[in-house]
Amino acid sequence: MTLATLTPIRFENAVWEGHIAADSQPQVVVRYLGEPLPDVELATSGDGWALRVPVPDAVLSEGVHTVVIWDAETQLKLGDFTVIAGSPAGDDLRSELELLRAELDMLKRAFRRSQVENT
Repeated sequence: MTLATLTPIRFENAVWEGHIAADSQPQVVVRYLGEPLPDVELATSGDGWALRVPVPDAVLSEGVHTVVIWDAETQLKLGDFTVIAGSPAGDDLRSELELLRAELDMLKRAFRRSQVENT
């Protein structure tokens, strides 16, 4: 028996969709803050199963929210998705980008310096 594999498809109009490839129909549990989400749909789809997760309003609010998708039978995590919203998230992302730019500049300078020393 092969393990189920989850491939994200899209997140649109408060519905997250994915595709699960597995030998048999998986027993999927989708959790947010440890609680199972209602109205999760799993339907046969060609070479696997289509997973539709209606995302509750609580997840679509300010902050960072993670939804985890489990195979209830094997107790293995199939995947997850994260929603980041609100003004603090924007500030965090901008500061992270600034840090990455600074590190990239430092690496470029070190690389150029090493190239000059080797010539």
